Amino acid sequence: MEILEDIKWIKACSADDIPENEGVCAYINGEQIAIYNFKRRGEWFATQNLCPHKQQMALSRGMIGSQGSEPKVACPFHKKTFSLETGQCLSGEDYKIQTYPVKVSNGEVFVGISEF
Repeated sequence: MEILEDIKWIKACSADDIPENEGVCAYINGEQIAIYNFKRRGEWFATQNLCPHKQQMALSRGMIGSQGSEPKVACPFHKKTFSLETGQCLSGEDYKIQTYPVKVSNGEVFVGISEF
């Protein structure tokens, strides 16, 4: 059985609301979602804001960077790192975070939420 997944694009904020090479938190569809303006790479990313390690809403305040070619975010509290593309923990633990597609159009940031 094939499941077709639709994406609903939800306006999160203005692109100017997110500083270069930093993240902010937006409340979308009842969830805290971290949105990152990774200017050094020319890319935008979004993940859940909850760090699964200690259950803290903190990833939007984490440091972004790269591990090889992999874009990542490090939790500001205990430095667990996660891929901004896949959500996999890059620190060697079994944690994983939810990632979301992002698009910027006419200066506005949209986050894609899956709908079945």
